[in-house]
Amino acid sequence: MTVPSSAPRPQVLVVGTGAMASLFGARLMRFGGAVVTLTGSWPVAIASIGSQGVSVEEPTGQWTAHPRIEPLGGPHAPADFVLVLVKSHQTAAVAPVVARALASTGLAVTLQNGIGNAELLLQATGPGRVSVGVATVGATLVGPGHVRATPGSVVLGAGPSVSPALQRFVELLTESGFETRLDADIDRALWRKLAVNCAINALSALNGCPNGGLLDDPALCETLVQAAREVGAVAAAKDISFDVDPAALALAVAEKTATNRSSMLQDVERGAATEIEALNGAVVREARRLGVPAPVNESLWQAIVNRTTGGLPGDIA
Repeated sequence: MTVPSSAPRPQVLVVGTGAMASLFGARLMRFGGAVVTLTGSWPVAIASIGSQGVSVEEPTGQWTAHPRIEPLGGPHAPADFVLVLVKSHQTAAVAPVVARALASTGLAVTLQNGIGNAELLLQATGPGRVSVGVATVGATLVGPGHVRATPGSVVLGAGPSVSPALQRFVELLTESGFETRLDADIDRALWRKLAVNCAINALSALNGCPNGGLLDDPALCETLVQAAREVGAVAAAKDISFDVDPAALALAVAEKTATNRSSMLQDVERGAATEIEALNGAVVREARRLGVPAPVNESLWQAIVNRTTGGLPGDIA
């Protein structure tokens, strides 16, 4: 998006201070020309970003951006766009902040993992104020305000007509270096990613291995396949078609990201709350409602719940 010098720069509030939030905030500022503020309640990240900015490592090199940083309680200036990138278990807590921060014509966008985030944000903001999307961009938190990124794309949901705000945000993401497109069937994209995450994240966290390690062990690989196909069966019961074997999707991602340590593995290792409830847990609840068996996802869900003891208070990573 080429913004004329006389045009006001878009005001963007990024809710979160973790890997994805840091990456998107930094790129939106450096390449998209937006006025970006990151907000969260992780004191170490707030202090680090406030003093040193956000450092981004990419295949092409390393660079630093200096977005504004504010505590979650604000106050926040009215934002044209509020990008929500906290962990799914934090969505309910930040939803009122999102609603208060939106300008009168503003748009909230969630690119979070799992399902149920958009519904919580809509309850706070009212209808027509939230867009949901899927990001395949890779981001690993090296430390507070320091992220390692790998290329990926963004897909945003679009209804019969695209609002000016949504179109403007697509242009802003594109200018910021994210391959971005609109998809009228965003539920399929959401559930395809859900199948991948449910197959890989919990299993890698329970076994303490990078994604590729799941392919090296026949038993783990078979569990991965079964978990993904259960998610596909639940989606089919909701009349959501994948048009591809969900197991093939999960296997391809595990192979492509073989050296990656999943976000859930990282959460377990640092003693933080995981996104298991919005992933395998959400699938199991839908499966029960629809009468679809999902024993593998249920076992993964319960195993993570039994393994973990809760997250760090106020952690908006």
